[in-house]
Amino acid sequence: MTDRSSDDPTVAVPQVPVEDLAVDANADRLRDRAADLPSGVDLAVFPEYALTGFVADERFREAALSRDVARARLESVAETAGSAVVAGYAERDGDAVYNATAYVPPGGSSEDGGGEFSAYRKRHLWDDEAEWVEPGGDRVIVETPAGPTGLLTCYDLNFVAESAWFAERAVDALVVVGAWPADHVANWRLLVRARALDGVRWTVGAGRTGTAGGARPAEAATYAGNSLVVRPDGAVAAELGREPATLTATLDRDTLSAQRDLVGAVDDI
Repeated sequence: MTDRSSDDPTVAVPQVPVEDLAVDANADRLRDRAADLPSGVDLAVFPEYALTGFVADERFREAALSRDVARARLESVAETAGSAVVAGYAERDGDAVYNATAYVPPGGSSEDGGGEFSAYRKRHLWDDEAEWVEPGGDRVIVETPAGPTGLLTCYDLNFVAESAWFAERAVDALVVVGAWPADHVANWRLLVRARALDGVRWTVGAGRTGTAGGARPAEAATYAGNSLVVRPDGAVAAELGREPATLTATLDRDTLSAQRDLVGAVDDI
């Protein structure tokens, strides 16, 4: 893999539907989309629960993966992409299940200078998710091709304290994986933009699209999609609608520096 660490990083968001409880099918879909990424992508971001999906019943625990298994699956995706990867999955740890978001370094190996494998466990659980998932504890910053990067998952966006914690540590980027309800897409766009603006950083929001693939009919959900990349001044740099597609954007380092010089917010914390 070519070393692009000194260049402005390019991020891709392959906006995908997810088949709930179908790990093999989801892993194949992620690899297929990774294989179709344009050249020059440094970081590919897939949505919340991208490997496993989610349903609010006992089948969910059976679909949850150990961290080692999830890591192997996602390293295969990163190797196919030739880039670093962020993606969500249900993580089983003993008797507990967590909503995890993993970072896999470029090509599945830390030798390319993109940091180490790491996983964040969602701290703020939404609605009936809390009946099946344990809340995480630690916040996570990973070293990515975009620089120091904070990880958040979906409903975490609503909590300003999460954003403030990352702002205090002056991360260069914030990556948010989501499965946001289509009925509330305006809130998703608003919050991703707000988290870019209040932390003066590039923010990438990767949204699940499609409908619930394994849920019982009464639990069927339609997802917002609307993946977007937001500049450090809160302006939208690129975005998608609800269709499956791939968004790409370059996270210009000079834009980040200029906005921080203008606002001074990071230095003032």
